[in-house]
Amino acid sequence: MSMRCFNAMDGSVLGEAVRYDSAGLLTVIKTGFVLDLPGAASIDIVCRANFIGPAHLTAELWSETEFATSFRRFDRTLGLIDGGLTLLLVFLLLTALINRRALYVVFAGWLFLAVRMGGISLGLDLMWFGHLIPPGLLPLSRAVTIAFYSVALVTLYRDLFRDDLMGTVFNDLMRWIQVLSLALVIAAFLLPHHQFLPLMWVVGGVSLIAMCASLFDIVRRTRSRVAMWYGGALAVSALANLGEIWAAASGQRELIGYANSVTAALASCLLVSLSLAEQIRQEHLQRVSAQAELQHTFEATPVGLFTLDMEGRFLSANPALRRMISLANMGSGTERTTWAQHFEAGTWLRLLELAAKRDDECEMEVSRGTSLHGGPARRFLVKAIVARGKLEGSLQDVTERSVAAENLQFLVNHDPLTKVLNRRGVEQAVREGLLRLAPDNTGPGLAVAYLDLDRFKLLNELFGHAAGDEVLRQVCKRVQAELGRDMPLGRVGADEFMIVMADISMAQAESLAQRRLVALGSSAYQTGEQTFHVRVSIGVVEASRSLSVQEVLLTANRACQQAKAQSRGNGLVVFDRTAAIFSDHAQELQLIAELAAGTIVDRLSLAMQPVMSLQAPEESLDFEVLLRVHDRNGKALPTFQVINAAESSGNIGVIDRWVLTTTLAWMDAHCAWLSRTRFVCVNLSGASLNDERFLNFVFDLLAKSPESAARLCFEITESVALHDLDNTRRFIEQARGHGARVALDDFGAGYTSFMYLRELPADVLKIDGNFVVNMNAHPANIAIVEAIVSLSRNLGMKTIAEWAEDAETVRTLAGLGVDYVQGFVVARPQQPEDLLAAASAAAFISDPEMRVVLEELKKRAIVATPSDLFENPSDPPVH
Repeated sequence: MSMRCFNAMDGSVLGEAVRYDSAGLLTVIKTGFVLDLPGAASIDIVCRANFIGPAHLTAELWSETEFATSFRRFDRTLGLIDGGLTLLLVFLLLTALINRRALYVVFAGWLFLAVRMGGISLGLDLMWFGHLIPPGLLPLSRAVTIAFYSVALVTLYRDLFRDDLMGTVFNDLMRWIQVLSLALVIAAFLLPHHQFLPLMWVVGGVSLIAMCASLFDIVRRTRSRVAMWYGGALAVSALANLGEIWAAASGQRELIGYANSVTAALASCLLVSLSLAEQIRQEHLQRVSAQAELQHTFEATPVGLFTLDMEGRFLSANPALRRMISLANMGSGTERTTWAQHFEAGTWLRLLELAAKRDDECEMEVSRGTSLHGGPARRFLVKAIVARGKLEGSLQDVTERSVAAENLQFLVNHDPLTKVLNRRGVEQAVREGLLRLAPDNTGPGLAVAYLDLDRFKLLNELFGHAAGDEVLRQVCKRVQAELGRDMPLGRVGADEFMIVMADISMAQAESLAQRRLVALGSSAYQTGEQTFHVRVSIGVVEASRSLSVQEVLLTANRACQQAKAQSRGNGLVVFDRTAAIFSDHAQELQLIAELAAGTIVDRLSLAMQPVMSLQAPEESLDFEVLLRVHDRNGKALPTFQVINAAESSGNIGVIDRWVLTTTLAWMDAHCAWLSRTRFVCVNLSGASLNDERFLNFVFDLLAKSPESAARLCFEITESVALHDLDNTRRFIEQARGHGARVALDDFGAGYTSFMYLRELPADVLKIDGNFVVNMNAHPANIAIVEAIVSLSRNLGMKTIAEWAEDAETVRTLAGLGVDYVQGFVVARPQQPEDLLAAASAAAFISDPEMRVVLEELKKRAIVATPSDLFENPSDPPVH
């Protein structure tokens, strides 16, 4: 950094100099000092010098010619480093800006630092483009240059071989090397120069070893020429550094002429440039391959691709689009084929407007008048976007998809077999008709007809569904023959149809329904060689604004069922808006709401109908518990209506719980008055019988009232009992285990009764009332009752005949051996307090003829104990 020279003979100062100043014969030249001696005198010289960092001092005696040669070589070297590498640096920066590639920016930064590293190697870092660096900043400048060079070298390496490093152990290793390089930058600012140098050698050595190892792995795996060139650059740089260390250690200036760190830096930069060029070449080949593949895809894709100018002229179109729209030649210039020539008028403007409003891709559906082969109109889905002043997009033939979508949309509201409305379509038609009605129900009305084909299921079973389907289609054609456009027909079931008749009077609706009855049943239906006759029932109701859609449909269905029950086919029932069926339905809905809320129990009460023994009519006071319901005004409601509402809403358990709880509580409270009561019949619904929680409730209740439970007889209808035989058998066994009895109600109504009767250990058979009413007028009924009585005796069961309406019927029943009789001729349902005041069931008889029969029964009565009349239910029946 500074030098002072003395004459060794006399100690006089010949000259002194620092980097920025000199005096005497000593001057600053290049990176050293020159002592310009006058003449050719021989003199001994002593010099004292100050250094920064490790240094090697040499002194040579040159002539003027030799000095000039050395100076020119210095200028050439300096120009090579400053000029050549700086020019390359500028070129790369421009390339990076043009191509917008971060890799080029990193490479340019690395080259800039490589220039500075070469200057450090030659001792030329004292100057930069002819300007001296302040001596105080030189150590920091060197340390920072080396540190950033290390960061740039590792970053360039990672960017260049990012894909090759991915998934290998070297990827994480090079990430840590990059972190160490960044730490070296921080150390360059914080550590003194003599402490920074050892750290620099450690980090640099580790980085060099890691990069060489990963390069070897990449070359081994990929045979990449990019990696080979880069490996050569690292090798040259490493050898140059090692050579410089060896030269310094051996006291030599350089190894072989110009093979010093400067030429090594140039060679290294050249090799890295070749590596980068190789990568650019490979990327170019990849782009060419991708373009070729894209072109192939453009040509081969089945989706039409196009580019239009903003005037709607075709600039490009792939073969698929050409085939779709028969585009043989796009033309050129202003004569190019336009979009408007191939699609509906106005389509282009709508597409352009839609695309201009959106930043992303838009889509719309367009049509062509005819297909390529002159067929029906084709439909296309267009997707387009405005890009670089052009409209680019795709065209896809969606004719089949659109047709399928229309068919699906049609099927949403229509029946696929008959093509008439389905239930959803009918509901929509009724909803629209209700909306058109005047609020005060004046003006044109809305009528809904419900049609039911009688025994149509039998036709399907005998002749197959194909024949049935054809009959359904013909039925629809006949029904629609006189229907107007505002009278849609709909299929709401397998063989059930509805007609929605808007803007029509009830007289017109009834007349139209009657004509449909005649049309449907007047002539046979032909399908193949088979001929069928169809009978139909029709219910017509008048709708009002106060009704919901579901209420209208349900009421029409009820009207149809009533017509079917009255005439057994080919019948018609018509209800206007004032008909009682509407109020009944409203009342049923109210009952369902009250059942759900549990408030109906406040209006329930019990009645009791005596059951008289035919063997000892005055010895027992047995009865059946019956339910009674009153409205809020105290008016009695039909019990069947309440039961139907409870069963349809799933709340029948509410009623069954109340009846059973109330009955047992009443029996417990009046136990002393019921000494002659052998059994009390209570009905159980099928839903309750299949409710496990309800059954547990029943058995808990029986366990709490054992004395009353011994008199209780549960009535189960035959159809319910046979629905789930195992469940019914289990209930009977558990009920009898608590002392209660079980009766099979309405026995004989089902055709499977005798088959399964042996499986059910019941105590009583209640003969279905249809066999008892007017049985003397039907000898067959007498025979059936006699058979049931005989069967029950053989099975150890008692019999009760219900619906006994006259004395002669009771006389016949007694003659057949029936045990008990129940009916109006004996007694109508009584209030509980009236029942307590009677001595026996016979006490309620008021009919004179029945009194005569009672005397006959008393004369032939068999004297027996109460247990003889009704065996202990715990004893198994005799089979």
